[in-house]
Amino acid sequence: MTRRIRTPGSPSLARASGGLAVATLTSRITGFAWKVVLAWVVGFSLVNDSFTVASNFPTIINELLLGGVLTSVVVPLLVRAQKEDADRGEAYTQRLLTVGFVVLCTGTVLAVAAAPLLTAAYTNESASNPRLTTAFSYLMLPAIVFLGMSAMLMAVLNARQRFSATGWAPVLNNLVMFVVILLYAVLPGQITLDPVRMGQPKLLVLGLGFPLGIASQLLLLVPALRRTGFTFRWRWGWDRRLAEFGGLAAWVVAYTLLGQLGLSAVTNAATSGANGGAAIYANTWLLLQFPYGVIGVSLLTVIMPRMSAAAADRNFPAVIDDLALGSRLSIVFLAPLCALMTVLGPQIGTALFSIGNAGADATRLGLAITSSAFGVLPYAIVMLQLRVFYAMKDSRTPTLIMLIMTAIKVPLSYLCPHVLEPRTVVYGLTFVNSFTFVVGVIVGDLWLRHRLGRLGTRQVLRTLIKTLVAATWGAGTAMAGTLLLRSGLGPDSAAAAWLSLIVGALGGGVVTFGLMSLLRVRETDAVLNRLTRLVRRT
Repeated sequence: MTRRIRTPGSPSLARASGGLAVATLTSRITGFAWKVVLAWVVGFSLVNDSFTVASNFPTIINELLLGGVLTSVVVPLLVRAQKEDADRGEAYTQRLLTVGFVVLCTGTVLAVAAAPLLTAAYTNESASNPRLTTAFSYLMLPAIVFLGMSAMLMAVLNARQRFSATGWAPVLNNLVMFVVILLYAVLPGQITLDPVRMGQPKLLVLGLGFPLGIASQLLLLVPALRRTGFTFRWRWGWDRRLAEFGGLAAWVVAYTLLGQLGLSAVTNAATSGANGGAAIYANTWLLLQFPYGVIGVSLLTVIMPRMSAAAADRNFPAVIDDLALGSRLSIVFLAPLCALMTVLGPQIGTALFSIGNAGADATRLGLAITSSAFGVLPYAIVMLQLRVFYAMKDSRTPTLIMLIMTAIKVPLSYLCPHVLEPRTVVYGLTFVNSFTFVVGVIVGDLWLRHRLGRLGTRQVLRTLIKTLVAATWGAGTAMAGTLLLRSGLGPDSAAAAWLSLIVGALGGGVVTFGLMSLLRVRETDAVLNRLTRLVRRT
């Protein structure tokens, strides 16, 4: 069997993903932090729900137009163009950027015109404020162009194995949002809910600040692309591979539509419960993205060009190697974090949100974390499995997998408001969301076995069992520590929650990784060696 031989100068998976992980971690921290600050300022209220739903619309439309295609299909095609074309794919890239820009502008105009329809599709009119959501939508939907252009430039940079700017650009966006929220806080008055007035300063600052933040990403991405030697110019000619791009993209768009069908069900159900349900659901999922963002996203970004190149050469053993390695690394680092977040969910919610106007719902958000933290690892592995199919130029199978997941998610989401109390609806929704990824892992594994044969599953399962044993003991240690502290500290407060969180995470983490070392989980060796060298240097 043919295995991969690293070419000189190509970054190793550990080195490239490690550098990107730092940028991604910073991006996740600052991105979640401005959402926390927003909750402090406006609470988990109808304003926050309306802003949260409307801020999803640019991402939704961008995914339908280009976003999902760019992250899944374009990178493999750009890698092929760089290998096959005499100009290393420059003309092909220019055509993609030209077509993409036109599509984004057209889609933005249509989306703004259809803003009331988007609101109706994603909110429950009897329990939310559709007029405020629509007002925010008019102001935020122009972000589609900036979001799409940023995604396109990131795809080109990733294909050229330039990962730094793609990791740090969202940080600049998040910093702009801090300024926007500060301006919102110091402006006098409040956003009126009945009637909604478009000219109110607070509404304009919050609504227009969102696309401004996304546009700021281009300040880092454009110079980074120029440093690779790429020069943009409008290119309107046709390339035969654009037809191939369109064929692959059709299935990815169908995949995205299915994902939005699931999101529509969730937001409708969330806005049917107590106020703040949509914002709590979004903040819970964003917080759960921390561990995945540091490990999973970094691995996917670096692995995708490698797998695409191996698949183009029909070097399927190398593809399987990357899949198995990515799965084991995801298990080793995400499973312990899932376990700790499950038992420390209430402490996380209280520590982060028991300030300002968000305090009344801090525990509610914490319990939402507890009910859904188990889904982070399945989500990461599903995303890795789907990238294997895309690397093999198969965008049909991921869509069929998403169809199965959506068929489970939609009815269960709509069921939640009918069987749960209004304040607990969000717990059911976060659980359902995580459960669908468990289903996705099983279906994806069966499909990959059919396509590629043996996947190294035995070694992956061995790593999973050892890690789960260690993570269970670690989570038990964390829970015991928090219970002891709670009995001594009395009623919950932000300070007590932070102390419990720190003690529980440190104690649980030490026990988990100590047991993993005793159980000889090989994937932890690189991290432990790096920490040992750091301690010795210190």
